[in-house]
Amino acid sequence: MNRLSILILLSLVTSLFSCEKEFIPKGSNLPPKIVVEGYIEAGDRPTPPYVILTRSLSFFSELSAEQLENSFVHDAIVRVSDGERVATLTEVCLDELNSEQKALAGELFGLDTDSLGFNFCVYIDLTFSITGEEGRTYTLEVDADGEQVSASTTIPFRVPLDSLRFRDPPGMPVDTLAQLLCQLSDPPGIANFYRYQVAINDGAFIPASASVLDDRLFDGKTTEFPLFRPEARGADSFDLETFGLYRVGGRVTIKWITLDEAHYNFWNTLEYNASNQGPFSNYTLVESNIEGGLGIWGGLSASYYELPVQK
Repeated sequence: MNRLSILILLSLVTSLFSCEKEFIPKGSNLPPKIVVEGYIEAGDRPTPPYVILTRSLSFFSELSAEQLENSFVHDAIVRVSDGERVATLTEVCLDELNSEQKALAGELFGLDTDSLGFNFCVYIDLTFSITGEEGRTYTLEVDADGEQVSASTTIPFRVPLDSLRFRDPPGMPVDTLAQLLCQLSDPPGIANFYRYQVAINDGAFIPASASVLDDRLFDGKTTEFPLFRPEARGADSFDLETFGLYRVGGRVTIKWITLDEAHYNFWNTLEYNASNQGPFSNYTLVESNIEGGLGIWGGLSASYYELPVQK
């Protein structure tokens, strides 16, 4: 390569690098916002409302147990109304509970309280003055450190599953593994939104990586599709040969959820953002129904199905 070619090559390399621009996600340098994660459930196991309040962290933060614990918002005024009654929620933290109460909290929130590493806090209606009812609308109002956030959610009527069954997984049969199929009859002419979570043996309910779906492709029809086994939270890797399959001999409980559109949009965009990672992925804005903050205030109606894993 002669001297002129080297100069041209160097100038091209320099111009390429000079065109690069550091990407800073929108809002990453703004003051922390209040983040809401709150639910009220109707159906087989109605619950009172509960709300987790935290402060958003910088996009470039290196998360630690101390940082997560410090992100919780304390001493807030949290109210939930169903249009007739108003409940003021009480802040409860794990370090205030005995071992039995911690076990119940871990089951409710899907946490391993023994290895959590930080003090988890939640606002909950301890009086049970309001519990989830299908067809009702619930408003949330939060006053924290002089800031106000609010949201509204409606609990839709349940659409239960017709049936659940295990079968041999696709490809070569494997005696120790099974695929779970569900059958659903979707009501015609109504936009329905669904989500599911799975508890294996005595574990907590965990959503699959793609846990939500709507009925745009099967409105008013009866359809059958797989419900994949979720991966444990924090798993670094997974086995493609067993991914989504259940081990024969175990026991599973399916939590089949009907939710409203705003609640569906939150999980749909959040899960898309989580799965669409890598250097060439698109930045996805997670949708929220929280006015003045981030997160979700979600009503849901759930059916529970327990069955042994057998073929």
